[in-house]
Amino acid sequence: MATTSSNSYLSDPAAALQMAQRAPTLLAKASSVSTKFPASMFSSADSSELWNDLEQLLYACLRTGDDKSAFLCVEKLTDRFGANNERVMALKGLYQEAVASDMAAVKKILEDYNKILTENPMNVPIHKRRIALIRSIGRPQDAIADLVEFVDSFPTDMEAWCELSDLYQSQGCSAQAIFCLEEALLITPNAWNLHARLGELEYMTGVSATDSAEAQNHLSQAVKRFSRSIELCDDYLRGFYGLKLASDKLLQTHTTSKANSAVVISAEKLQKLSQLATSRLEAIIKDHTARRSPGVKESEVTAAQELLSRSKS
Repeated sequence: MATTSSNSYLSDPAAALQMAQRAPTLLAKASSVSTKFPASMFSSADSSELWNDLEQLLYACLRTGDDKSAFLCVEKLTDRFGANNERVMALKGLYQEAVASDMAAVKKILEDYNKILTENPMNVPIHKRRIALIRSIGRPQDAIADLVEFVDSFPTDMEAWCELSDLYQSQGCSAQAIFCLEEALLITPNAWNLHARLGELEYMTGVSATDSAEAQNHLSQAVKRFSRSIELCDDYLRGFYGLKLASDKLLQTHTTSKANSAVVISAEKLQKLSQLATSRLEAIIKDHTARRSPGVKESEVTAAQELLSRSKS
């Protein structure tokens, strides 16, 4: 689980490499900033943007294997904000996890996290790093148990609810995964990506359900969630992809099952939604092909093209 909001450097190799290449410039700029009072008060280079960039650089360097620059990032952030700053403590832990050479080193980091939390149980970034580390060493049940305790203490932490949802889904607990995302949406109701993710969970649950009425209910919920995601973001490829997939699947149940009591969306409306999704996907793909739209992943474009090809065959 990230200690900060999501950023592209954790998942996009190209963005990580581009950011990591800025290491000499950003580290030099950070080195020019005096961290000693009162000189720090008069430094024009000392800005929140600089330190945010340095934190993003840390993620990128770890992603690309530049451990030396990552270490320097941690040093500069520690000099500026202090070794006892909770965010800095978590970033230092993240670096130590990345360079740990064996399980003994990992266990030592876990012990350090436990010690920190014994001294300060309210250290949220360290809580998150500890849970992420437990999950990474193959202990999902322990990670779930710790996250349940965490969200009980910090119920407005959206990231924690999303992480718990992902953990539950990885263990085949779809109902619990859906519940956790619903809790996350209570905190951030306009997050179109979470509506789409919830739509995906509802779709997968509906497809795997053995009871016809239950399947239709989950597929109906999936259609509604995907519809909400594109209402909030009208060029969201993932939302339109899911809307077409769920609409077409639910349309099939109208013709293959007589148990339609759970269906709250008419066949006519489903057909219109499917057609809307098709036209918007075609437009997004065309636009991306013409100018490589930023924020649109090539893999998602390919998947959308394949979905449209299957629907025409």
